[in-house]
Amino acid sequence: MLAACLEPLGLALGLAGSLLVMVACALPTWKVTAFVDSNIVVAQSTWDGLWMSCVVQSTGQMQCKVHDSVLALARDLQTARALTVASAVLGAAALAVTVAGAQCTTCIGHEQLKARVVNAGGVLYIASALCVLVPLCWMANNIIVDFHDPNVPPSKKREIGAAIYIGWAACALLLLGGALLCCTFTRGARGAYPVMYAPTKSLASTDHQKHYV
Repeated sequence: MLAACLEPLGLALGLAGSLLVMVACALPTWKVTAFVDSNIVVAQSTWDGLWMSCVVQSTGQMQCKVHDSVLALARDLQTARALTVASAVLGAAALAVTVAGAQCTTCIGHEQLKARVVNAGGVLYIASALCVLVPLCWMANNIIVDFHDPNVPPSKKREIGAAIYIGWAACALLLLGGALLCCTFTRGARGAYPVMYAPTKSLASTDHQKHYV
């Protein structure tokens, strides 16, 4: 069946997307120092992440400091923390649900129920992608607005870091994987009609009936 091909592919894409979400959440490179105007040659660069800020020296040494207070953070960082963690949790839940309903497992016996469970896993993957997409776009928009704001000094300007690009890649994988898993719920993917097998008669019972003729 087509579903037998779509399920492993969708599951693999969703799993890869969830892992990338966790990586993006942990990396401190959401915002990086922008080298503009007279700020081209500097002795250090600054990285800002969801959980810590790091200063990288030109010699290669790096010092990081965890954010002390959540309430002291900017609103976009607070929102990004919550939604990124929610996205990772939804991705883990989607993985468990999808594996439980996959055709290669025997956790659920009824075929139609397994299809509904896999479809629910695809919906969870899509919800996970939307949760991580909101803070990524919000953070990127704030970075771009501040970069073009003449009132912001060059030393305070930031650029989009690698963590945001990784998050966008994770979002694309989660959306694609969730869509593939949702497609397995269609009748065309699992077959329009279930396969029915006629009962077979044993050879011993057939020979036994011949003796009475």
